[in-house]
Amino acid sequence: MPTVPATPMAPFVQCAGTLPAMPEVAHTLIRSFSRDDLSLHEVAGLIGRDQTLAAKVLRLANSPRYSPSHSIATLKDAAATLGLRALRDLTLSACMSGAFPAVIGFDRLAFWRSTLALAAYTQPLARALDCDEDIAYLGGLVLRTGQILMLMADPEHAVLVHYQSTAVDSVIGVETRLVGCSHPEITAELAHQWRFPDTLVMALNAAVDPLATRPFNRLGALLRLASVVTDCRDLGVPVDEGLRAAQPALVEHLQLDLPWLLEHLPDHRLATAGVEALVH
Repeated sequence: MPTVPATPMAPFVQCAGTLPAMPEVAHTLIRSFSRDDLSLHEVAGLIGRDQTLAAKVLRLANSPRYSPSHSIATLKDAAATLGLRALRDLTLSACMSGAFPAVIGFDRLAFWRSTLALAAYTQPLARALDCDEDIAYLGGLVLRTGQILMLMADPEHAVLVHYQSTAVDSVIGVETRLVGCSHPEITAELAHQWRFPDTLVMALNAAVDPLATRPFNRLGALLRLASVVTDCRDLGVPVDEGLRAAQPALVEHLQLDLPWLLEHLPDHRLATAGVEALVH
């Protein structure tokens, strides 16, 4: 009986299945996106059930990313100082960064530095494109995690992708050419296994080629643009020039107000601050 050939995604799907389940606190926080009655006290209580997570949250809360006016010593103080959205966002950041094992050849600091920035850039884009800021931030946190699975399952091609992706917004195309699939597709499979919202899974898949996705997925387009902005900031390319060069048709389709976006993007140094607290 002939062997059915494996799809390009198969080894990465298998690798995703080896990762531990996402902590229940993350699922609870994600479900809380639609709750108007969620209290700071409740969020602090959820975090406090996991002492390792709580310690990481407190380290991140005291980092320059949030620039507290005083030292934050307790989760109650973190809740009062940072507010609900920031506390929830940094907790999800801590959950995501802790979900992946150490991998040979993986620069955790560089990866999570860019990922924190990408997540931060989703929020002004969400306001500009009328998308939900919370789900956009979560999408930004996970979008590139498929790259870690690529490195775990196929390190040879992952290294080739790294060295051949030197231009803004080039990684997805290089991955598709060398591997047959791209990291947002792999991340979408991981998000599905982690029981993340279907809207996010669809958006991650749409980020591969937003204009080719039917129906058009604004969240997927937002995630792709946030990735372009991150590349621009990492490479020192002006954001407006990088967006126009890398995704001109998408910028035009969305009628994105680039001057407004440039004015509202957070400072890159602050967007990447706190990564040491996140990964240690």
